[in-house]
Amino acid sequence: MAQKPSIPKGTRDFGQIEMARRNYIFDTIKEVFSLYGFQQIETPAMENIGTLMGKYGEEGDKLLFRIQNSGEKASLAPEKGLRYDLTVPFARYVVQHREELSFPFKRFQIQPVWRADRPQKGRYREFYQCDVDVIGSDSLIGELELIQIVEEVYRRLGINVCLHINNRKILAGIAEVIGAPNKIIDITVAIDKLDKIGVEAVNAELLERGLSNEAINALQPILNLSGTTAEKLSALRGILANSTTGLKGVEEMEEVFSLISSSDVHLNIELDLCLARGLNYYTGAIFEVKALNVQMGSITGGGRYDNLTGIFGLPGVSGVGISFGADRIYDVLTELDLYPKALLSSTQILFATFGQEELHYALRWVKELRAQGIAVEVYPEPTKMKKQMGYADSKQIPFVAIVGSDEMAQEKVMLKNMSTGEQNLVDMSQLIEVLKS
Repeated sequence: MAQKPSIPKGTRDFGQIEMARRNYIFDTIKEVFSLYGFQQIETPAMENIGTLMGKYGEEGDKLLFRIQNSGEKASLAPEKGLRYDLTVPFARYVVQHREELSFPFKRFQIQPVWRADRPQKGRYREFYQCDVDVIGSDSLIGELELIQIVEEVYRRLGINVCLHINNRKILAGIAEVIGAPNKIIDITVAIDKLDKIGVEAVNAELLERGLSNEAINALQPILNLSGTTAEKLSALRGILANSTTGLKGVEEMEEVFSLISSSDVHLNIELDLCLARGLNYYTGAIFEVKALNVQMGSITGGGRYDNLTGIFGLPGVSGVGISFGADRIYDVLTELDLYPKALLSSTQILFATFGQEELHYALRWVKELRAQGIAVEVYPEPTKMKKQMGYADSKQIPFVAIVGSDEMAQEKVMLKNMSTGEQNLVDMSQLIEVLKS
């Protein structure tokens, strides 16, 4: 019995409709990245496991896909893994190619990543990320440009979003003032789940992770701070008065919001003190973007990292970046029906013929139209006209050029508008004019 074909859980096939939609997302994001001077690179799907381990926190390391056999002698080859994200490979790339780069280095990267996660809605084991980073500068203009990129990408895609922002220095300061400075990772991993599991479950996890009841109680009013951004930051100045690190985080947030105000940004932005982002390498501003009109997790996220390259031998190089989750953006656009209606119609005209002689006649027209940059198909055999028209309908092709003996005699074609049903006899120049208009 033949084996039933299948694919691994958490992966997907993409047909022609899905690819047209995905390319719309990728093209939109690429265009915006390029507007801000970012240039594209790519890195391998696999990295040496030592490059990846220890960069994503305790939970992230568990989700690395390891490659068991890389075709080399096991005793000689370093173990390899599929990349978990694009940021750590980017840091490795910067260190490895530093002599070839000018800093600040602005790059974008659109490639798949892999995580051995439990598949569920909006969470896949193989998915694309669209990353944009600037490295080699500690200027908060980097944060501003990323916020502007978020605004422009989602404006073009028509998705209403809210950008949540926080600063890891503020979180480190909070850990200090509640008397648990050595528990910053435990605190951030737990409170990052606040909107998913609720405050009681987060408090229980903090207790399990070794925080005292006193520290957990001291944390509650900080996490529940309310008011405007200015009021929250003012309150934090008082709360974190004895933490140099925490105050530095507040200053950075004040400067970022000042830059936002000066740059006429109209994005919905919220200072979210519960935002932690579990990745260990963040040291400053952290971002997450959520769609407002659909139930979905974060669709964009990132932050500032001050020493990611240090683990590869190049210390003290600061960078900031964000990643657009293309697969989640795809699901949001699908659920909200926001794709352009003409997206699936790549072919502008189909030639339908009554016989072999007419088919040969059509091929000359097809060559001329393609030379004019017009997307053309010719139905490969002169079968029943109903079948040829059905093909045009199934592919949402807007025009059909019908070729019979009468059309050939006049050096013309019968042009049918598939939306209106209107038919007109046209010559080549008239046809080109219609299709280009």
